[in-house]
Amino acid sequence: MAFPLPPPMRRALDLAAEAAAAGEVPVGAVVTRAEELVAEARNAMRESLDPTAHAEIVAIRRAAEMLGTSRLDGCTLWVSLEPCAMCAAAIGLARLDALRFAAEDPKGGGVVHGARIFGQATCHHRPDVLGGIGEAEAAEQLRAFFRERR
Repeated sequence: MAFPLPPPMRRALDLAAEAAAAGEVPVGAVVTRAEELVAEARNAMRESLDPTAHAEIVAIRRAAEMLGTSRLDGCTLWVSLEPCAMCAAAIGLARLDALRFAAEDPKGGGVVHGARIFGQATCHHRPDVLGGIGEAEAAEQLRAFFRERR
């Protein structure tokens, strides 16, 4: 029996689809606090000409602006793909309480793959991490996106 996705992950996957439609790698991110939407974003590196405009970074920046603080205590980041090392470091620096992601990223991930940022001694904050939420849909979005470009 399949369970419905939590609304923030559903929104992250919808944002990922919007990113793909715009020619960006399909990744979407949502920041919540007390189950309320604080900020959201999708990948925007190509259109903004900014290599740091990953969905997670943009969502974190928007959440910090919306809440008026650089520390996102009490917040959860929902993202359609395992964050890369840059994004994982930003999650730690923002002091997000929790990270929820859909698909793992064996090539570019920085949480359960690659650098494993939260496992490093130099990491000062480790959020609660749970992956695999909506994994099949997120993985198919990514496969379809790259299949169309090959």
